[in-house]
Amino acid sequence: MLPCKAMNIRTFIVETKWGGKSLVSLYLSVLSGMVVALQYDPATPFFSASSLDLLTPFGQFFRSCHFYSSQLFFLFSLCHLAAVILAKTDQQLRFGKWLLLIGSVPAALLLLFTGYVLRADATGEAAGVIAENITLSIPYLGTMLNTLLFSIEAEAMKRVYVNHLIGLGLVWGVCCWDHLRRYRVGFTQHSLLLFGTVVASLFLVAPMEPTRLGLFHIQGPWFLLGLQELLRYIQPVWAGVFFPSTLLVALVCVNSDTPGRRRSLLFILCWLSVYLLFSIIAAFR
Repeated sequence: MLPCKAMNIRTFIVETKWGGKSLVSLYLSVLSGMVVALQYDPATPFFSASSLDLLTPFGQFFRSCHFYSSQLFFLFSLCHLAAVILAKTDQQLRFGKWLLLIGSVPAALLLLFTGYVLRADATGEAAGVIAENITLSIPYLGTMLNTLLFSIEAEAMKRVYVNHLIGLGLVWGVCCWDHLRRYRVGFTQHSLLLFGTVVASLFLVAPMEPTRLGLFHIQGPWFLLGLQELLRYIQPVWAGVFFPSTLLVALVCVNSDTPGRRRSLLFILCWLSVYLLFSIIAAFR
């Protein structure tokens, strides 16, 4: 009975068109993001982000649409990667192309992450502090990478804004270009997803948490909860650099049709289980 259920789950993951859903969500995120970007001012990030709901016609809808479609883009991208890994391996990608596709994962994560930081609310501030502390903890390269990616303390949101708007999107596009140019997706193929996202954006307002005085523990974005909890026990460079890097190495190795593939899959499963456990602990603090 259990093997049968496991097979059904595997079939569902492999046969669902996650890539198409991810692309449609990305298109919706970009379109709604254009409206949000026109109203956003990196010099006054929290004011411009929060006033979008009050002063811009349909501003709340466009901000919510950008938020939810971006979340779906990232989640569907992960599901697509899982489907590729679980599928039969007789048509494996060349190492270079697979390496680029794996590189698109941290690029997409940083795109989503910088969106949180740009809000400059309580969650965004917590995310920014975590990001700078982790980046600066990297030996030799930390200061250079922080200047390249964040530099929040020195330049406020200017660097983050440029990277979110242009830099990280270009990196993601380069990593996925060979994959994307062969794949076409139409909005009509995913009309239910589009309709659901638009309706959700009309009725569910995207989060915006003002800073509260006297509050010492602020949770970061949902995908960083496990990392935030890990930072309580080990140094930032180990929690924020070494630990995630082991997952990326395992993802790179899982493409090979060797005995190492099975070990890589086992390691990825264990890694995700540990991270989920730490995320649950952090969520209930």
